[in-house]
Amino acid sequence: MHTGGSGFLGSHLCESLLASGTNVICLDNFFTGSRSNIEPLLDNKHFELIRHDVFPIYLEVDPIYNLACPASPIHYQHDPVQTTKTSVHGAINMLGLAKRVKARIFQASTSEVYGDPSIHPQTEDYWANVNPIGARSCYDEGKRCAETLFFDYWRQHKLRIKVARIFNTYGPRMHPNDGRVVSNFIVQSLLGKDATSVIELIGHVRRSCIGRCRRTIRSSGGRIFRARRNYYRGGRARRSRTASFKPSPTSRSC
Repeated sequence: MHTGGSGFLGSHLCESLLASGTNVICLDNFFTGSRSNIEPLLDNKHFELIRHDVFPIYLEVDPIYNLACPASPIHYQHDPVQTTKTSVHGAINMLGLAKRVKARIFQASTSEVYGDPSIHPQTEDYWANVNPIGARSCYDEGKRCAETLFFDYWRQHKLRIKVARIFNTYGPRMHPNDGRVVSNFIVQSLLGKDATSVIELIGHVRRSCIGRCRRTIRSSGGRIFRARRNYYRGGRARRSRTASFKPSPTSRSC
C-alpha cells in the first residue's frame, strides 16, 4: 500500500512498483496530489485507487510506503493543524496497520527535520537546530514526531521500519507553483526571469529518489537514510555527494 500515491513523488513510486510486478493500492485524498498523475495507471489490473485520508483503514498489505503529507510550504501552511495531524496521526495509523498485519513500513521524512542547520553537510549524528513554534513548524515537527513514532514502534514492537530523509527533488509532475527552490529556479529560467535561488545539490525523482525508496525498504532494519543527491549536466547524472546513514541495532531483516 502506498499513501500519498497520487502526488509528485508518490505517482512515480507507484509506476516503479508496478513495473517491478508489484500489486499497488494507492491511498490519497487529492489534497495536493492529482488524479491526472495516476490516470495512466487506472487500467492496470495490478493497481487500485482508494480516495481516503491517511486515517484508520483495514487492509491486508505488505509493504507500506507512507508518503502522505503536503511538502510545499505554500501547501502545508494553508492548514498547519491538518499538516501536523497528517504527519502524526497518519504515522500512528499506518504503524498500527503495519503492526496488525506484520508488514514492513517505510516513512518518507525530510531534510527539514534538521531545521535551520548550523553545520553543513548534516550527518545523522547531528540533532538539528529547530524552532518548534515557527510558521513552518507544522511540517518540520510533524515529520520529527513521525520519526520518533517509527523508532519507538521498532524498539517496542520490533516493527520492520525504514525512514528516508529526502532532500530537494525535481522532475515530471512537479507543480510549477510549488514554491520551493528547484521549481522556482526552473520556472524563472523558462520565463527568462532573474533567478532568485541558487541550487547546489538536487536529485532527479527517478534516479536519486524513487530507487532509493524501493531499495531502502529491502535493506536491513533500524536505519535512517539520506537520499543520495545528484546534479545534472549534459543529460547525465553526476554524483555530487554520497548518502550517509547511521545504523542502529539491527532489527529483523526486510
